[in-house]
Amino acid sequence: MGYQIRVNKTLERLRPSGIRRFFDIACEMDDVISLSIGEPDFSTPWHIREKGISSLEDGKTWYTPNSGLMKLRESIAEYTQRDKGLVYDPHSEILVTVGGSEAIDLGIRSLVQPGDEVLIPEPSFVCYSPLTEMAGGIPVPIVTKAEDSFRLTPEALRAAITPRTRVLIFPFPNNPTGGIMRREHLEKIVGVLKETDIFVLSDEIYGELTYGESAHVSIASIDGMQERTMLISGFSKAFAMTGWRLGYACGPKALMEQVIKLHQYALMCAPTTAQYAAIEAMEHGQNDVEEMRAEYDIRRRYIVDRLCSMGLPCFEPEGAFYVFPSIAVTGMTSEEFCQRLLKEKSVAVVPGTAFGDSGEGFVRISYCYSLKHITEALDRIERFVEENKAV
Repeated sequence: MGYQIRVNKTLERLRPSGIRRFFDIACEMDDVISLSIGEPDFSTPWHIREKGISSLEDGKTWYTPNSGLMKLRESIAEYTQRDKGLVYDPHSEILVTVGGSEAIDLGIRSLVQPGDEVLIPEPSFVCYSPLTEMAGGIPVPIVTKAEDSFRLTPEALRAAITPRTRVLIFPFPNNPTGGIMRREHLEKIVGVLKETDIFVLSDEIYGELTYGESAHVSIASIDGMQERTMLISGFSKAFAMTGWRLGYACGPKALMEQVIKLHQYALMCAPTTAQYAAIEAMEHGQNDVEEMRAEYDIRRRYIVDRLCSMGLPCFEPEGAFYVFPSIAVTGMTSEEFCQRLLKEKSVAVVPGTAFGDSGEGFVRISYCYSLKHITEALDRIERFVEENKAV
């Protein structure tokens, strides 16, 4: 009898990431300008890198505790209290993870049982639905709309809730839309949640990258929500530390005890060198964040103006570093637009459908690239749009 590979059928049904698909194609082509990946073009600030280097020079290359270095957990606790008004016990309520992605996976697997429904505002990051399915849960998309500034509305939330609803993924500031939730919007959402026993996974990886006069507000800081929220964040976006692969999760002790078990068995601990660097980021990196955010803001305003002027209506993002313009003027699907733009003008962007079916008719463009890079890409996109406007 011949040997036959039997893979997990749920995994077999999942589609590969639409973001990575276009990025991988672009990498194999010449003269391609990619605006597809959400990776800061800044190097990790030197003083943060230096702490990582010095930890290696000092021979600090052993495993850390499963939950992460205590000094780092204490720094995260101080940071979340100072910036979000949230008090977490570094001994029992904070876990250092391998990127924010691991924290999302751990949170979903810890909370979701087969048949549970997980509410996911869409368009949103590509991992939430697949991870829910792998946990045996049922992803339930809630469509957010440009006319609502891509916010989750209390009416849409209430309409999606059923007796089987277990978790609400809360991805704000949002990737790919740049939509955010201000305090007044959060309070209305909390008003709905308090009528239920739904738990919230709040992905706040872009929390530091919020534009305008008001800073980001965590849903966990709204009265009564901290005990029913797992806050997820990390160092990749705000501190330009994507390759260090470091994130963290904060939540109530009863949940975090279970989350840490999964972390122990899957990964044991996050990279030691990255943790020493992250302590420096938490304690002395705020000026770096402000400088990078100011530069992103310049790019944000420029790219929105350019897209609108070439006939691609664009909601003005208030967070993260993405724009999500409508491509309706071309009459193309999102997939067709991106494939042809890449083939004909050598510019890589991501189809909106990579972030859920509601993304049809949109594309995601990242502005975490230099203005020179962005300008040349937009020039090519403008020529493409002029040549392909639907009659």
